[in-house]
Formats: sequence, structure tokens, C-alpha cells
Amino acid sequence: MKSIAQKKREARLARHRRVRKKVSGSAERPRLCVFKSARHIYVQAIDDLGQNTLAAASTLEARERFSDKDGVESATLIGTDIAQRLKEKGIEQVVFDKGGFIYHGRVKALAEAARSEGLNF
Repeated sequence: MKSIAQKKREARLARHRRVRKKVSGSAERPRLCVFKSARHIYVQAIDDLGQNTLAAASTLEARERFSDKDGVESATLIGTDIAQRLKEKGIEQVVFDKGGFIYHGRVKALAEAARSEGLNF
């Protein structure tokens, strides 16, 4: 018997695979991929055609910066970080890949912060 956590993880991965069949990033318009764990949130801008990561940000980078923030506040800071890093590289268009997670809470906060900094998706 599988635990509830295993079933949830398998369902999320199935959603992620289903989306990844259609969503792909390029150098001009990379895939903004989000992963969240219980404690941290990670985001990468990935060029799937060239198979490399153009930019990344996570709450692990400067733990003292995020220690007094809750999850949504941290996600907002990560969204602004990734948007600034991409704008420095001249990228303003991305494809958003929420990684099979629900567009709610931390994922939504990250996306809205990136949009407010000027990323288009």
C-alpha cells in the first residue's frame, strides 16, 4: 500500500510530465521551472533546446535573508530575484512551468512577483 504522500507525489509528477510534453523553453524564451519543498522554493530559467540553465534562484542562497520570512514572502523575493537576473541577460519573455504544483500560495506569489518586475508569460 502506498502512503498518501506517495500518491500525492506521483499525481504531481504525472501532471508535470503531461505539461512537459507541450511546454519547452528556448534561449530567447526559456522555461521558468518552479519546484517547492516543505521548507524551500527553487526556480530556474532553462533553455531546453541548448540543455542549459540560464539563471536560478532559491531560498537556499542567503538563508539569513529568508529566515524571518514566511513562505509567501520568500517566494515573492525569489520571483523578483529571478526576474532581475533574467533582465540582466536581456530576457523578458518566458514560459511558466509550475512543475505540477497548484497555482496557489507560494507558486502564485513567485509568478506575480516576476510579472511585476517585467517578465512576460
